Amino acid sequence: MYLRLLLIASLLLSAVGLGAVAWQVLAPDSAPAPQQAATPAPPPTPARVSIVVAARPLLPGTLLKDEDFATREVPPDQVPDGAIAPGEESRIELRGALLRRYLEPEVPLHRDDVLRPRDRGFLAAVLRPGSRAISVGVDVVTGAAGLIWPGDQVDLILTQELAASDAPLARRVIGETVLVDVRVIAVDQQFTRGASAAEATVGRIARTVTLEVSGEQAERVAVASRLGRIALTVRSIEQPVVQAAGATPPVFGADVSPALARSAISQGARMQVFQGDEKTEVVFR
Repeated sequence: MYLRLLLIASLLLSAVGLGAVAWQVLAPDSAPAPQQAATPAPPPTPARVSIVVAARPLLPGTLLKDEDFATREVPPDQVPDGAIAPGEESRIELRGALLRRYLEPEVPLHRDDVLRPRDRGFLAAVLRPGSRAISVGVDVVTGAAGLIWPGDQVDLILTQELAASDAPLARRVIGETVLVDVRVIAVDQQFTRGASAAEATVGRIARTVTLEVSGEQAERVAVASRLGRIALTVRSIEQPVVQAAGATPPVFGADVSPALARSAISQGARMQVFQGDEKTEVVFR
């Protein structure tokens, strides 16, 4: 009896095993998992071009400085004709150039918008209507130790020494202001404040200063240059009152040196008296 049950169980297990094998063999293949569609690659970003633009509102007649222009990137098809590419060469070319038209911030700068210092007519374009340009020679002392820059306002002081026969010792050396509050438009051949590192040479002293003056003032400067030595004095940025030239009396040697004034008093006033061909000097004590 036990053997019969064991045989039946063995036959049932064999039937189940054979059925499982037959199912695996005869079952249809499972459908392949659907493949995800490939995402197309984005189109390449077009290269952008850098151009020089105005960094802030710029008025016509502005002498450009490094801080007046910046760079902006635009698509190649939006680059305007005559646009300036950034770089050290362009920066040197634009530094000190005269702007011809008004520019809003971020507006591209064209080559036709500027007049460079080497261009014909540049100095005439810098001047205000009706003004003249005249240069005076300076040295380390008369040129304020090289600290005068284009755009500064200066006064011109003339010092001269009269001949001994023309004035007594106390009044022989004279200093007087011949021009007040005139604009410096160039120092040597530099038309803008703030030289580059290559230009800002240590110990470099200007030899000429060009001033913007009226026609009558130009004549005064020309005459003063023949009379004596001209010195430039820089005016403060905050100068509330501008006195006209000649408003203050000239300064004589006796006004500066008390010793010279006492010497003149001890010598007394002198007068020359002419009688025919004879000349007599009278001293009043």
